[in-house]
Amino acid sequence: MSIPFIDLKTQYRQIEDQIKHNIDAVLERGAYIMGPEIGELESKLAEYAGVDHAVSCSSGTDALLMALMALGVGPGDAIFTTPFTFIATAEVVALLGATPVFVDIDPVTFNIDPDDLRRKIRFVKENRKDLTAKGVIAVDIFGQPADYDAIEPLAHNSGLFLVVDAAQSFGATCQGRSVCSLGDLACTSFFPAKPLGCYGDGGMVFAHNEALHKLLISIRVHGMGEHKYDNDRLGLTARMDSMQAAVLLAKFEIFPGEIEKRQEVAARYAALLSEVDGLTPPSVPEGNVSVWAQYCVLARDTEQRTEVMGRLAEASIPSVIYYPKPLHLQKAFADLGYKPGDFPVSEDTASRIFALPMHPYLTAEAQEAIVKVIKG
Repeated sequence: MSIPFIDLKTQYRQIEDQIKHNIDAVLERGAYIMGPEIGELESKLAEYAGVDHAVSCSSGTDALLMALMALGVGPGDAIFTTPFTFIATAEVVALLGATPVFVDIDPVTFNIDPDDLRRKIRFVKENRKDLTAKGVIAVDIFGQPADYDAIEPLAHNSGLFLVVDAAQSFGATCQGRSVCSLGDLACTSFFPAKPLGCYGDGGMVFAHNEALHKLLISIRVHGMGEHKYDNDRLGLTARMDSMQAAVLLAKFEIFPGEIEKRQEVAARYAALLSEVDGLTPPSVPEGNVSVWAQYCVLARDTEQRTEVMGRLAEASIPSVIYYPKPLHLQKAFADLGYKPGDFPVSEDTASRIFALPMHPYLTAEAQEAIVKVIKG
């Protein structure tokens, strides 16, 4: 049995005609950059997310970069975020000359720990005269919403902005609220492997505030003013291609149904893995909905992870480690002066976590086969 890690081929077969129709429309029209598909996608996704504005862009990384630029981040600013995530989250902070200040994670959700966030904000304000506490980037790791009931008031009461890094969680909800409606700005990615992905790169920033919306539109195209040769500020080349918007419009039609299917797949995994000694399946706090961008389990220790992943590989079943080295230990951030042991939960999680195949079209038969191999 061939079991793909993410099954985009099966998904394509569901919407092949609509994909081709939408792409043909772009080709016939010839508006490959900022065609009408862009506005249509932004309108539909803003309504779905429950916000007033959505600004599409060229990638999830550019979405984060645009958000920080719109919020005025620069040298001397401290931006608090998690070390247990993809590098893009902290990379955009450093690219603007600001300083990422890492915060350890919750051992259950793997998201930023509000208690440690409170400690780190206090420490910077009281001890780092070279830094100004400016904002928080909360990451919804693996599609699981962060604890926004705690994080959002903590950030705002401390005079900080909150950016939601929803690169993996578009479609997720926190206590009934869309994650992309939370914070001052929310950013997502449409990389092909995401729950809602295009056939290339793409991203989006969500906003309630009209002034931020206008700034984002300007930043997206070289800081333009009233027209493209009127430049009010420095900006980026961060437009989404019309072709990618056309693909996303077709995929969005089946997206709500795919989220429901992901819940079924996750529930089956939880039931099957409950019988496996030493493995801890992921759990979602009551009232939240994850979109299960990845299904990551914790092994008892590194040795068990190596053993289980080895058995899966022998059976031609893919598994992946997200993320093997936390950001505070990456060479790219060596100048921050962190060392092993500074973020014990992140480091312990990185040493034990691994991901199993996860997508809406994963059958019960395939999941039973996967867990059978895991059991050995």
